[in-house]
Amino acid sequence: MGTASGEFASTRRSDRVYDEYLVACAQLGDREALSTLAARWQARLVAHAYRQARDPDLARDIVQDAWIDIVRGIRKLSDVAAFPAWAYRIVGRRAADQMRKKIRIRRTNDAYGAEAKIADETQQMAQHTPLESSDADRLRRLIGELSVDHQSVLALFYGEDLSVREVAYALSLPEGTVKTRLMHARKKLKEKITPLNQGDQS
Repeated sequence: MGTASGEFASTRRSDRVYDEYLVACAQLGDREALSTLAARWQARLVAHAYRQARDPDLARDIVQDAWIDIVRGIRKLSDVAAFPAWAYRIVGRRAADQMRKKIRIRRTNDAYGAEAKIADETQQMAQHTPLESSDADRLRRLIGELSVDHQSVLALFYGEDLSVREVAYALSLPEGTVKTRLMHARKKLKEKITPLNQGDQS
């Protein structure tokens, strides 16, 4: 048992020494050594990226970008033995950048989707409940009974025809907060309008 463990440790150490040799050669401009190093480390770096991205294609893209940084910076690596930690750090940084980008894209798409849904619902309300002048006055009065926060988002979104993003910028709020306030404002307004409509029908 001890012999097997010793052989494993010896093999692992030999691999590390070989990697250090390849890094040293690559630092001197040896392209073949760099290619061999890349072949030896590609799978490990992709596995590291996948643990963060959970997407095999994205993980490969991350590592491809990371190799650009590795190739550019390898000559500045002062300790060839530090290559593994250094390479993993670069991949981790690239993965974090990609994940932040992915989140930004998803949030933007969600915002556009929410805007389209709200606009569609508003158009349907207008088509099914045309306002007479008295109705318009009543609606303005009901809006005036809402909180200032709700009035502000309604005024900018519907009155000024601003997008959620523009409303957020105008009010110095996160887009998510604007969407939440719009949702609550519309809900409160609906609760106020429904009893009045029922009273008109009775």
